[in-house]
Amino acid sequence: MLNLYTERALNIRKTWLLFIGFLGFVIGLGWFLSYYYNSPDLLFMAVIFSSVMSIISYWFSDKVVLTMSRAKPVSLENAAELYRLVENLAITAGLPTPKIYLVPEKAPNAFAAGRDPKHSVVAVTQGLLEKLDRTELEGVISHELSHIGNRDALVGTMAVILVGFVSIVSDIVFRSVAFGGRRDDRDGRGGLAFLVALVLWVLAPISATLIRLAISRKREFLADASGALLTRYPEGLASALEKISSDRTPMRAASSSTAHLWIDTPFKEKQARSFWQVLFMTHPPVEERVKRLRGRGV
Repeated sequence: MLNLYTERALNIRKTWLLFIGFLGFVIGLGWFLSYYYNSPDLLFMAVIFSSVMSIISYWFSDKVVLTMSRAKPVSLENAAELYRLVENLAITAGLPTPKIYLVPEKAPNAFAAGRDPKHSVVAVTQGLLEKLDRTELEGVISHELSHIGNRDALVGTMAVILVGFVSIVSDIVFRSVAFGGRRDDRDGRGGLAFLVALVLWVLAPISATLIRLAISRKREFLADASGALLTRYPEGLASALEKISSDRTPMRAASSSTAHLWIDTPFKEKQARSFWQVLFMTHPPVEERVKRLRGRGV
């Protein structure tokens, strides 16, 4: 139990680090452009823009993710069994009942999002409801509620906007320096500026992706353990993970920016085992997760 509390504290710290890292990166790019074009206004604009993007990602990232997934809200009136199941597990976990959404996809999957337990959502696909039995569905919902309770739903949801935005900004900076109007290069610093922009263009999206995936893989193990503790029946989640991972139904709503939010990767046809492909996987191998749940990987 102590380890779970420690992990939750670390997740809160990761949220602040994500904020600070994003602000520092965009402000640094603003300083670089203001130096390159000899225009202090660009630094001022970078500070304002990064602050606005951080606020948007904190307050509205869950709505962005729900829109990208084409999720529709459900209620007690139109999905009583699902609503009661989520409500009962939330009470057991000591959490407010999150808003519940249904994603019109035949592939079984689910995700959680939101800035805190009072402003959180759980979304499940139609395929999840059709292909899992009750104990397996309870395992999946407990996993997603654990993301909310462990305070890591915010980190994953914010990463959709902030990490993606880092890649876009780095590309804009490179194109601006490489193809835009340059300042007088009599001091010989234009070539250095171009080199810096090139390095940012190459490394920024790679680094951002690795950070997002590292956060995702670690939080999945934690949510598995917390979810099993919540239901007191690890086999339910283990069996659900096996069914979800073995299903090859394609997901139309899946995208690389939101893949890390789902309980299992939505890109089943792209799974592979080479070193580099495993490095960039959004989730730890299901076999390892199932083994830990069944007590053979501890």
